[in-house]
Amino acid sequence: MKKLYCFDFDGTLTYSDTMFLYLKFYNASKFRIQFIKHIPLFTLLKMKLLDAEKVKKSFISSILKGQSKAKIEKKSQQFFEQYYPEIVRGNALDFIKNIDHTHTDCYIVSASLDIWVKPFADQFKMNLVATQAEFKNDIFTGNFVGNNCNGIEKVNRIKEIISGKKYDKTIAFGDTSGDKEMLDWANEGQFKFFH
Repeated sequence: MKKLYCFDFDGTLTYSDTMFLYLKFYNASKFRIQFIKHIPLFTLLKMKLLDAEKVKKSFISSILKGQSKAKIEKKSQQFFEQYYPEIVRGNALDFIKNIDHTHTDCYIVSASLDIWVKPFADQFKMNLVATQAEFKNDIFTGNFVGNNCNGIEKVNRIKEIISGKKYDKTIAFGDTSGDKEMLDWANEGQFKFFH
């Protein structure tokens, strides 16, 4: 029996969102300044008056734009080494350790940027589908390649990647409204399964 597992990352496999944690780890002083500057945007976002993708892009860009790919990858690896396994839910770790990879394809499907989720995906022996950071001449532009990997975009990306493959069962794991479409699309949608 061939299975496909699709795991949301933030809040599903981890105890909390990793974006703020990573950006603070990357540059704490810059993080503090930019966080204060972005408070009006975060407030408008909470009131649903702004698009989440725009705010996210603005905040990430304010800290990482202009940084080299080599430095970002190095910091992402250091971030992983510092926070793994403590930020990963114990139940999720146990579940992942027992996956039979010979009959199961596994993907982390995350709205977070690929740059800091990749070391976790590698550790879990999973493929990664995430919001992609755009680099030009190995420098982060502050933009994303394509759309923010959230909501229906999660399903679009999965379909694109598994095109032509056949699975007996698809199981998705998520914990927020951003995972709803993915949970609905799968044969089996598991909401807050590891909580």
